[in-house]
Amino acid sequence: MMDNLSSRNFSEVGEFILLGFRTAPKLQILLFFVFLVIYVAIVVGNVSMVLVISMDSKLQTPMYFFLRNLSYLDLCYSTVIAPKTLATFLSHEKKISYNGCATQFFFFALFVGTEGFLLAVMAYDRLSAICFPLLYTVRMSPQVCVRLVVGSYICGCLNSMIQTGFTFSLRFCGENRLDHFFCDVPALIKIACVDTFVNEVVLFVLSALIILSTTTVIVASYGYILSTVLKIPSTHGRRKTFSTCGSHITVVSIFYGTVFFMYAQPGALSSPQKSKVVAVFYTLIIPMLNPLIYSLRNREVKDALKRILLRKIPIR
Repeated sequence: MMDNLSSRNFSEVGEFILLGFRTAPKLQILLFFVFLVIYVAIVVGNVSMVLVISMDSKLQTPMYFFLRNLSYLDLCYSTVIAPKTLATFLSHEKKISYNGCATQFFFFALFVGTEGFLLAVMAYDRLSAICFPLLYTVRMSPQVCVRLVVGSYICGCLNSMIQTGFTFSLRFCGENRLDHFFCDVPALIKIACVDTFVNEVVLFVLSALIILSTTTVIVASYGYILSTVLKIPSTHGRRKTFSTCGSHITVVSIFYGTVFFMYAQPGALSSPQKSKVVAVFYTLIIPMLNPLIYSLRNREVKDALKRILLRKIPIR
């Protein structure tokens, strides 16, 4: 038996079937429109953030440079997932090719991993701005900002290559139904016909390393920021200084909470239904919420949007 398995090529499975949300056909149509509205909101919100930051001269600072990249990442990784998911709601076959599945997972892992590192970079930016204002332009020069973003992409790419390499080196010997709405590691591990212990360990260790390293930077940065803010004598001054961090803290809490629940806890592979709900949250809901969080709680973004609209709409 083991000899037969070892002689089989994992490419025998040339496609996967995405089971997605197994509901009545009428509910599939409803889910299609719900997901479509969410995806349109993601595109409009994140493209708007990129355009507003790019077009307004007062937003050409490190904080908004990173925020523009965050919006770009949100747009990218939701686009890797949403169009195919929308198509499966309207299709009876719900198929994705083996290569298409590997490609989808590679880019999803790349953009999500990069976003995790970028959130840590954004925390370091707030630390430099609040705790070292006189050195801020040196510590966060344009060259440093570009290097930090490129470094985030490199780390995200390394994570993606390792995860994709380990996952798609597994053998799939007949069972090709993925109990998920996109190609993700837990669902793929479940249908492999070989021992997946090493893959589960790699998934857990990589996720834990990324979460621990980035959250350490974030917690240390905000710990230092808090100690600095508490030294400000006036309540108004403390509130005004710390308000610049509120949006980032909210985004970090939502993002890391869902990623930890999905990948970095024991038993993360055991509940497909919970995994799907959490996956919807971090693949679609978070990218939709981020532009709202950063725009509604940020006066500079709202003022920039007003200035752009006033330039485009002549007052008579």
